[in-house]
Amino acid sequence: MLSLQIVVIGGGAAGFFGAIACAEANPQAQVTLIEASRQPLAKVLISGGGRCNVTHACFEPKILVQNYPRGGKALLGAFTRFQPLDTIAWFTEHGVNIKTEADGRMFPITDRAETIAECLIKATFDAKIELCIGTPVTAVTRKNAGFEILLKSGETKECDCLLLATGSSLAGYKIARELGHDIQPPVPSLFTFNIADPQLRELAGISVNSVNLRLPGTGKTPFQQTGPLLITHWGVSGPAVLKLSAWGARILHENRYQHKLLINWLPDLSQEEVRQKLLTVKAEWGQKAIALHRGVDLPHRLWQYLINRTHIPTEERWATISNKTLNQLVLEISQGEYLITGKGAFKEEFVTCGGVNLKEVNFKTMESKIVPGLHFAGEILDIDGVTGGFNFQSAWTTAYLAGQSMTKSTEDN
Repeated sequence: MLSLQIVVIGGGAAGFFGAIACAEANPQAQVTLIEASRQPLAKVLISGGGRCNVTHACFEPKILVQNYPRGGKALLGAFTRFQPLDTIAWFTEHGVNIKTEADGRMFPITDRAETIAECLIKATFDAKIELCIGTPVTAVTRKNAGFEILLKSGETKECDCLLLATGSSLAGYKIARELGHDIQPPVPSLFTFNIADPQLRELAGISVNSVNLRLPGTGKTPFQQTGPLLITHWGVSGPAVLKLSAWGARILHENRYQHKLLINWLPDLSQEEVRQKLLTVKAEWGQKAIALHRGVDLPHRLWQYLINRTHIPTEERWATISNKTLNQLVLEISQGEYLITGKGAFKEEFVTCGGVNLKEVNFKTMESKIVPGLHFAGEILDIDGVTGGFNFQSAWTTAYLAGQSMTKSTEDN
């Protein structure tokens, strides 16, 4: 009896992992992995600053899904089947030890993304998967109970089960659409904010350990994030900004990246607590210059910038500040208004929200509800996570489930 043919299109993290999961579970399956470019696993090699943030040390699915602006609900069941603990175990079994950093991010102990890429490539060869590099696919058509894949070279391949793991590639979306799937419009996620304020940009390099960022006008519960912020030559960056950009990706795109941003520079204090701290400084240091005696825990140059935004002269003394001006300073610290004028690039991550409509996919098997035998994994799906290893984890999970499902499909036949 002829063994069934499995084809995986896409040579990124999800494609490799899905192909390996299928081939390891059923060595009799003939698995072919097709990648358009001549450099497989390119995103893996540059991720995490070249270290590859493999996953995140969050082992409770209900908490884990809270890190996905889109797809969290669908992933809940999937994470009960394959989660970060399983990812760690898989790489350990394949000779790669994973370490956890203080913020929960997990990396290969070598701190080299090549370690992950080399592991996946070795597992591919060990599992006798046929690897076709530099082989673009131009079309996929349904044929009998399987699929016919047309390559750019003119050659065709036939298979019984197909896994699309093409990431945010427009070519991958086109194939899925032509096979009958709805594609949620892809837009960027995980980016920095451009702010057209020359005086703020002069503070480039200053970081604040905890700020609260809010996008007003985004519903009854406006999108907001609290965390570290870095002032840059173009505006603001840092974990709080990146997470907010992910949650607000669609609204910001719709507004052409022009949106009001509220910054609370001291989120651990209420407005009244900030006011009381400033009143204490006023009472104790009345004859001192406001610019030199800040009374709150903020970098000195940032404090001077906030005073300037409140139109307080540099030489003004605490004793002479009016209650009205003091209240304005409290508001500037607690909910200062800034204008996002564009998005910057976050070079360590290339994440897109949008993709195959999740309602059309069975998340127990990652098989299409529309086209039997068609599976999806990774970023081609309308799933995206915040920075910290979450996007890789959704890739590993969906790919593993797809690989296992295709194996069962071969067994059924």
